[in-house]
Amino acid sequence: MKQSEQAVEHRQKKDEVKKALAQAAPPEASPKSATHRRNLVWVGILGGLFVLLGAFWLLVLKEVVTLPGWSDSLTRRVPLAALILVGLLLAERLVETFAIPKITSPVSRYNITRVIRLVTGVLILGGAGTALFGNFYTGLVSLGVVSIIVGLAVQTPMTSFFGWIYILARAPYRVGDRVKIDDATGDVIEVNYLDTTLWEFGGQYLSTDHPSGRIIKFPNSKVLSSMVYNYSWPLFPYVWNEIKFNIAYESDLEFVAKTMKEVVEEHRGELMAKRVAVFRDLLAKTPVDELSVNDKPEVVFRPSENTWIEVMVRYLVLPKHAGRVKTELVKALLERLNQAPDKVLFPKGPSR
Repeated sequence: MKQSEQAVEHRQKKDEVKKALAQAAPPEASPKSATHRRNLVWVGILGGLFVLLGAFWLLVLKEVVTLPGWSDSLTRRVPLAALILVGLLLAERLVETFAIPKITSPVSRYNITRVIRLVTGVLILGGAGTALFGNFYTGLVSLGVVSIIVGLAVQTPMTSFFGWIYILARAPYRVGDRVKIDDATGDVIEVNYLDTTLWEFGGQYLSTDHPSGRIIKFPNSKVLSSMVYNYSWPLFPYVWNEIKFNIAYESDLEFVAKTMKEVVEEHRGELMAKRVAVFRDLLAKTPVDELSVNDKPEVVFRPSENTWIEVMVRYLVLPKHAGRVKTELVKALLERLNQAPDKVLFPKGPSR
């Protein structure tokens, strides 16, 4: 009985997790079901297109059906509006099926798909309005009036929409980037027309950069008024990180510095040299002195507020690997430093 209750509870938790993940991003369908659903969409769109072409040919071009006032009737223009609607949807589906997958960058595919869907929606409104009102200028004016009314009614969402355009144009962040904006820190998993979704790391309950399990949503308008910290700049997607220890004033500081440099260089040396070379190339194009950037791990000493000396070693790392790399380095550093207890005096017992 107890096992069955646990099984039920486990299934309920599993369903809740699936539901939460579905809110962040739609689940991936299996290849067979996705292909079947795509085929059904194609059949429906093409079938509807042929039906509308037939209705347009019979009612508008051949005028098989004629009624008093039919030539200026709104009903006579409905097939044309529907034809424009289905035609634009078909064109949008063709582009997404055959053109978008050829783009190698997943970020570019994501952004271009969003733009195409937006443009399709605007063209549908304009084209259908023109067909229904029988005049392009009237349809355009009607679309403009509706846009103004909607814009005034939903001013904040419109600001978020302009924020989305700013994100596409200036790219303060992209899907997959690790960012911090105000108090929110996380990896960008979705940039919608009105809001952005982050997969939080760190946060209220963690002191490391491990994912917290929560998602954060904020309106795109925030990027127009807040500072955005992007840890995944494409030209230089690395951050400086450091490890700090407390040691006694009587320690052999030269030995400590040499040992810590050796350990970190063994672990990060070759990768770090390549990354610093990229960093220097970037800085060379600015007034900043690129020669001040060391291509090897750097050790710094400074007096602590208590009776110890703080020793820090700095190195470069990918933001998403910072926690794992720091853990590996702390273990390696302590193992090497503890081999010379007469030269490296760590706090002991109640002195810590």
